[in-house]
Amino acid sequence: MQNRFYGGFDTERRSGAGGGADYRTPFQIDRDRVLHTPTFRRLQNKTQVFWSGEYDFYRTRLTHSLEVAQIGKSITYWLKSQANTPLEPDFFIDPDLVEAVCLSHDLGHPPFGHAGERTLNHLLRGHGGFEGNAQTLRLLTERIFSAKRTGMDPTRAFLDGVLKYKSLWSELNGPDGPPSHHFLYDDQHAHLDWAMGGNDFPVELTPGKARDSFKSIECQVMDWADDTAYSLNDLSDSVRAGFLTLEKIEAWAEKTGQPAGEGTPLGDLMRAIRRRRVDPFVGKRIGTYIQAARLETDVNFLSHLTHRYRYRLVLDPEVRAESSLFKRLAFEVVFLSPQLKQLEHKGSRMLRQLWEVLGERYIAGRSIDGQDFQLLPADTAAEIQGAPDEASRARLVCDFLAGMTDGYAARTYKRLFSPDFGSIGDLIG
Repeated sequence: MQNRFYGGFDTERRSGAGGGADYRTPFQIDRDRVLHTPTFRRLQNKTQVFWSGEYDFYRTRLTHSLEVAQIGKSITYWLKSQANTPLEPDFFIDPDLVEAVCLSHDLGHPPFGHAGERTLNHLLRGHGGFEGNAQTLRLLTERIFSAKRTGMDPTRAFLDGVLKYKSLWSELNGPDGPPSHHFLYDDQHAHLDWAMGGNDFPVELTPGKARDSFKSIECQVMDWADDTAYSLNDLSDSVRAGFLTLEKIEAWAEKTGQPAGEGTPLGDLMRAIRRRRVDPFVGKRIGTYIQAARLETDVNFLSHLTHRYRYRLVLDPEVRAESSLFKRLAFEVVFLSPQLKQLEHKGSRMLRQLWEVLGERYIAGRSIDGQDFQLLPADTAAEIQGAPDEASRARLVCDFLAGMTDGYAARTYKRLFSPDFGSIGDLIG
């Protein structure tokens, strides 16, 4: 049965090609192309909250992405099942498309979590910055799946689905300096323009928060699924790791003035910890968050072109507030703890020193101590050296660093800077 929710505008590929003959839908093809890339597999060794490999049961970027995809698909099923929904059996938000978007939402994140992202953005401040979502767009359109470095030729609906932010770096680069996050690279303007069907943003959607709030319905579903996983599943890991204890939660609640009695979100969490029932608590809450979503009709400058912009996701205010509360708890108690900040500092330092030596050798093109050391794989080095200018070389070096897993970055650092580390076996990334 054909899904009337999507038309040729949505399924057109970046190359201009149509759907073509295949036993799969265009969106199933998008999903499959992402799944079968080394870039997706590398997420298994990239930090989510705690450094990957520290313990087997902690979430990595890969397990987080899988959980976000499951939650996202469940939201589409929930929205379709409602009695008052505008959706119909042949008119619905495609769960395969949402799955593809959710699986891809963290592809561009570098090693060592958000600390790694901030470090690369600082290092690239003279060359247009670094941003995880922008890097995801770069991978999908230019770097992965195709040996010709033309990307995976995504459909418009899929590409638009991963665009959480729609403002360019230069549009946000003001008197206070370059932006710290939430931007696209300037040379991605053509991809953004294509995703919008060549339509200019109206004057009220100014660069920054206003423009970034303009998301397709699939992107909105992914965003809420991501928030759900972040505020609940990461909370579970924090309890397991001993970062969230009854004492710390009570102290935080008292400090911030948050209620923590029976029947409150914090009270329910503490009760689950006492009963050692955190995972069932999280599982039940995920179901609540999924069912907190509903659709409303919207009218905007793209709603006449595609149903993806005819609807917006509306969330129950109490559930949204609870999610924000749990995210704040995790951030202030776990992410700002000295233990994690020390690990973040270590990861940032490794990336800085790798950037310095690779930058001298491949961006500036200078020999090191008078010697022509080849520090990168031959094909990577050849592409960088063939780039037309310094900014292009810097972006390619950044691609290499951002694509590293936590373990590969640490091993490369040790091979370059630790006198007692290094063997033939270690040379395999």
